[in-house]
Amino acid sequence: MSECTHDCSSCSSNCSSRDKQSFIKPLREGSRVKKVVAVASGKGGVGKSLVTSLLAVRAMARGYRTAILDADITGPSVPKAFGVTARAYGEEGEIYPVRTKDGLQLMSMNSLLEHEDDPVVWRGTLIAGAAIQFWTDVVWDDVDIMFIDMPPGTGDVPLSVFQSIPLSGIVIVTTPQDLVEMIVKKAVNMAELMKVPVLGLVENMSYFVCPDCGKTHEIFGKSKAEALAAQYKIPAVARLPMDPATAQFADEGKIAQAGTDALAKVFLSIEQAREIGDYKDE
Repeated sequence: MSECTHDCSSCSSNCSSRDKQSFIKPLREGSRVKKVVAVASGKGGVGKSLVTSLLAVRAMARGYRTAILDADITGPSVPKAFGVTARAYGEEGEIYPVRTKDGLQLMSMNSLLEHEDDPVVWRGTLIAGAAIQFWTDVVWDDVDIMFIDMPPGTGDVPLSVFQSIPLSGIVIVTTPQDLVEMIVKKAVNMAELMKVPVLGLVENMSYFVCPDCGKTHEIFGKSKAEALAAQYKIPAVARLPMDPATAQFADEGKIAQAGTDALAKVFLSIEQAREIGDYKDE
C-alpha cells in the first residue's frame, strides 16, 4: 500500500479522513439542479449511452425539466442520438448547454469540437477535469433531473464524478453474458465505496423477439438481472430487448421517439431518490 499523501481528490481509499472532508463542487451562480443520476457500467459496449438517452426521454415525457451531462469525453455519442449538431456557446465566462427541440439540456465534448469526428487525445487528468467543468462552468437552467453518461470502468472520470458531484444515485447498465457478475460487482463496489446508492440495474440486449413468430430468444444467454439485483440489494431492474427500431431511432437522431416502458420500474426508483439540494456558487 502506498503512503497516504492526504490528497483525497486523487485517492479512492475509503479511510476515516475522507469522511471528514467534502470535495463537492458547487454549480455556477444561476444554475439549479435538483437531482443527479449517473449511468455507469463496469465495461464498455453495453449500451450505457443508449440507456442514458432513454431515461432522459422518459423523464421529459413525465414532465421533468431534464438534462444530460455527457462525461464520456473521448467517446461522446449522446448528441448524435438526439440529432444535436449545434455547438455550445458562452459569454463572459459562462457556457450554455445546447438544447434539443424537445427542450433537453445537453453538454457534451462534441458540442465544443469543430468537427464531431475530431479525436480528444488527452491524458486522464485533463479528461476528468473537463467532465467536472461541465458541472461547474455550465449554466444549467432549473433542471429537475440530470443524467450523467459516465465512461466505462472505475478510472479517473468516474472517481472525479463520484467525489465532485452530489449524486442522488447511479443506474448500472450491463448485458446477459457470463462476465456480467464481475462487471456489476465492480460498479456496485465502487458505488458502495463512494457512499452512493444504486437505484437500478438495466440489462441491455437481454432478449430478442422474433418479428415473424413472436418467440423470445435470449441470444446472449439466460438473464441474470433479477438474481444479481437480489444479491446486491438493487431495488429496481429493467430488461431491454434487442430492438432494431430503437437502434434506428438512435442512428437517425430520433431517440426521443423510442419507447421507454421497459424502464418504468427503474425510473420510479429515480423519482423516489433524494434530491441533492439547491447547489449554487454563493
